[in-house]
This record gives sequence, structure tokens and C-alpha cells, in this order.
Amino acid sequence: MSHESFEIRPIGAVESPLTDLDEAPLQGDEGAPEAWLVFDDDVGEALRDLQPGGEVFVLTWLDRARRDVLSAHPRGDPSNPRRGVFSTRSPDRPNPIGLHRVTIVAVDGRRIRVHDLEAIDGTPIVDVKPILDPCER
Repeated sequence: MSHESFEIRPIGAVESPLTDLDEAPLQGDEGAPEAWLVFDDDVGEALRDLQPGGEVFVLTWLDRARRDVLSAHPRGDPSNPRRGVFSTRSPDRPNPIGLHRVTIVAVDGRRIRVHDLEAIDGTPIVDVKPILDPCER
């Protein structure tokens, strides 16, 4: 098995009132405030078809996560049996990529306002993907 490394570069960052990991909800639908996705100038064209009301997956780099964790108690609750992180949504994992299903509230140039984003302020954005209706596949 090849262990080739590669580089992912951020294309923007999250602007959110959430600044403390301990105060952030575990999932976006558990009380996350609205937040902005702020994109770099060089990816502006990629944003052109995003519209309010649309749903997308936002992939982030969880830059404050630990990368040496291989198992965890789901939801951080020690009463839950320990599980391998690939079967949990733990941010602590070998490659801490965040996957967030969000709804677009507003589009203002390179700034996209969304709700249901639990990422904290300053989290790097690495990609955005549409949520496809089965008929669109």
C-alpha cells in the first residue's frame, strides 16, 4: 500500500460566532448559529451557481483536531462503548476532514451565509459539493 502524501489547500474559511470547541454543538442541527463561508478570490467563479435555499456539503479541515486518535467514545460520552473513529463523527481522526450538510441562506459575492454549520470561527474550507437529488444522478 502506498503512503503517498498530497496537499490540500484551503479555499476559504468559516466566519462564525462559535469560537470555543467546548461550546460548539456536536452536529449542525443541534443549535448551530448561522455562519458565513468566506472564499478566496481565485475560486469565485466556482461559487456562481450557488443559490439561497440550496443545500450543499461543506468539507472543512478540522485544524484544531487531534490526528493521533483512532478510537473514541461516541459523542464524547464515556458511558458509550469506545468505537473506531471511522464509525463515529469524532473530529479527532487521522485526517480530520469535516463534513457538514448546510442550507444556503444568502449569497453575497464570495461570502455564502449558511445555517446548520457547527464548525468554529476560522476553520479552513477545503471544498463544497452539491447534494444531489436521486433524479439528478
